[in-house]
Amino acid sequence: MNTASGAPAPPRPRIVVGITGATGAVYGVRLLERLRECGAETHLVVTPAGVLNLHHELGLDRKSVEALADHAHAPGDVGATIASGSFATQAMVIAPCSMKTLAAVAHALSDNLLTRAADVTLKERRRLVLLVRETPFNLAHLRNMTAVTEMGGVVFPPLPAFYHRPDTVQALVDDTIERVLALLGVDTAHPRAWGGL
Repeated sequence: MNTASGAPAPPRPRIVVGITGATGAVYGVRLLERLRECGAETHLVVTPAGVLNLHHELGLDRKSVEALADHAHAPGDVGATIASGSFATQAMVIAPCSMKTLAAVAHALSDNLLTRAADVTLKERRRLVLLVRETPFNLAHLRNMTAVTEMGGVVFPPLPAFYHRPDTVQALVDDTIERVLALLGVDTAHPRAWGGL
């Protein structure tokens, strides 16, 4: 596709999104909505526990969430495009990321498509962002987060910032997602910058 000036249009950023069974399904849903608004091509993997949590927290089923993505892949489809490093992607984010998934990524377990795609992202030196959800952390959680960080991943617990004085839960979610979009390299992200006191 060419632009009005005749130059080729820049390629759409291709982002892999994972949703697991940790609490905070709203982060994955809002991320998909914003990536669509930003013109990104999205590849989604939702684990069975992720589907349960989407239903419990948001009243959504697999079909309605997969409709938010350009491409949806089954967790067991290890032959999908995103299982190979030859399929170029810009970044991957798992939102929310359970401790089970974190452990699988930290140890390169690749036991399903989601963790295989994360392993591919790391081995290809692409950006991987994990919105880990658990509290308090035990030593195994901390060691797994350290391992992922040492491999180049970004551990991003979705901790709310209150200095902008948010007045709704949605404002807190949106603030986190805009920061994640910036980390993913999405040009049209607009995280709120601290302006000083």
